[in-house]
Parts: sequence; structure tokens; C-alpha cells
Amino acid sequence: MAHKRVTLADVARRAGLSPSAASMILNGRPDTRLSEEAHRRVHEAALELDYRPNMAARSLRTDKSSTIGLISDVIATTRFASGLIRGALSAAEDVDHVVFVLETGGDAVRETRAVRAVLDRQVDGIIFASMSARHISVPDVPAGMPVIMLNSTSDRYPNAVLPDEEQGGADAVRLLVDQGLGGAMALIGKNEEIEQDSFRSLTISSRIAGIRNQMQASEHSFLEEVSCSDWEPHDGYLATKELLSRRTDVRALLCMNDRLAFGAYQALAELSLSVPHDISIASFDDDEIASYLRPQLSTIALPHEQMGRRAVEALLAHEAIGQLKMPMPVMARASIRNLLPPPS
Repeated sequence: MAHKRVTLADVARRAGLSPSAASMILNGRPDTRLSEEAHRRVHEAALELDYRPNMAARSLRTDKSSTIGLISDVIATTRFASGLIRGALSAAEDVDHVVFVLETGGDAVRETRAVRAVLDRQVDGIIFASMSARHISVPDVPAGMPVIMLNSTSDRYPNAVLPDEEQGGADAVRLLVDQGLGGAMALIGKNEEIEQDSFRSLTISSRIAGIRNQMQASEHSFLEEVSCSDWEPHDGYLATKELLSRRTDVRALLCMNDRLAFGAYQALAELSLSVPHDISIASFDDDEIASYLRPQLSTIALPHEQMGRRAVEALLAHEAIGQLKMPMPVMARASIRNLLPPPS
């Protein structure tokens, strides 16, 4: 048999006060004019009875549900950007909110249904998130509903939380140049189709811009830029083997993501070349594999958890943040060799 739900009246009765007095205390009203003893009795009664407020009733009263809708493409069912959800959940929990997560696979019909579902639950705001940072089209949302774009942008909603890829690209170049490798670097993963199509990938063009600007500022250029149709380990493996079959002067690889770098590691092992003694490697994303490679891979991390947290904070505060770019942490590990002479 189900237990009867503890009500506010039960708490008030246990504390010896009226329901209205108990309600003011539990809702944190600063002007209750009730004694400290009354506050103590109410909180003790609520704890003893395991009282939980009726959120449905409270939302009718306050027009707030303490619920956020997070609508994504494939974040929940892949590991690559799950930090976005972890950060959002953590920030929501800090302020006693819950996150209602729906995944659409990027399908327009499912996106429309997802919007209806979160509106039916009277959410306090909606976050639209994407696994890969890109410009996306989103369904209609009623006027007045707060919306934040997470790892994405939209023509309709100007507030977005994104990784600062341009700064990240510059930092990756510095990881190698600062160790005396600037004149012996090759780029693995150049993909002009993705770079020029902001709808497919919003941040890749920024990453490339940061790389090129820093190379120019350092007065260096890549020995070669090897194109890859995709950025998977096999692509990095083939690109690295093909590059090193033609050149013997490469001492460093800058890979456009960690999966390409993983393939580069395999190619170097087959060629009996070691990281970083023969070839240094830097990369992007801080994928889980980066810390498991030996030696560990130096990479520029995607700040997904920080982005998810900041999106929730901005949504609940109704902040006009524009396109807010979050710093990408530099994970300097053991995959880069210092070729500079020791100080005299």
C-alpha cells in the first residue's frame, strides 16, 4: 500500500503552528515576524516527517516549475559531449532545479515534438545543445520563453555558450613553437569543406583561424598540411604514414582532434618512430583517449562541463550573454619534446 504523502498541514500540525506560518518559514520569507523557536520547530518537523513540497502545486502558484528543458541532437547517446549535460545537471542541482533531457537525433519532427513536451511540463527555460559546435535551425518557441544555445548558434536566439576555439588554436601552436618546433611542423586534418561551411561546424573555422594567426605571429609556416575527409583514427593513421613516406624533416604534428592523433601514434609505432623523441604531437578536444595514450597526449580541452554549467546559470538569470566563449584549457602532457638548447 502506498504511503500517504506528507502535506504542509502535517508539518504545521507537528510544529504547533498554522499552515500559513509553516509555509512562510519553509519558503524562506524574511519578514515572517515568527520567532527563532518557531523556525526551528517547523524545520525539525519537516525533517522528521520527510516533507517534500508539491512542485506541481507550487508551479501553479508561482508560475515557476524549477525545471529546465535541454533539447539535444545526440549528446546523451554518445560520449563525446556528455560533459555538456553533466555541467548543466550540476548547475541545476545547485539551485534545486531539475533538467528534462530530450534527444532528437537532429530530426526536425522530433525537435518540434521535444519543444511541445518541455512546454507541456511548464519548464522555466529551454537549452538547445549540439554535440558538435555548429549553427542550427530550431523550432518555434513561445515569446517570452528564455532560450540559451549550448555549443551551437541560431538565427532566432542570440544567447549562446561556445568554446573559444580561436584562442585554443593559438594555444596549440604555442605548445609546439615554444619548444623550438615551429620550423618543423605539419598539420594533420585540414578539411576545407568543413572549414568553409559554418552550418556544419561553427568552430572549426575559428580553430583554423587561431592556428594560422599564431603561426603568422610566430613567423612560421607548416611544412605541409595534410587533408583528411574525416577525423577518425584511421584517417590520422593514413595521413601520417603518407606524410612521413615523403618527408624526413617533420619533427612535430598538430592534429585537428585527438582521434586523428591516436591514428598518428599508431602510424609512428609501425614506422619505429617514438613520441616525442622523434615526433612531437599536439591536438584538440581532450578526448578520454588522450590521457590513456603513452606518452600522454598534449591537447587543448573542450570545456564542456563549464559550458553546460554556464548555460544553466545564464538561462535562470535571464542574462543577455550574446555569444559567450569559454576558455579551452591547455593540457600540456608528455607528447612534446623540447628542442631548444639549454640556457647557458
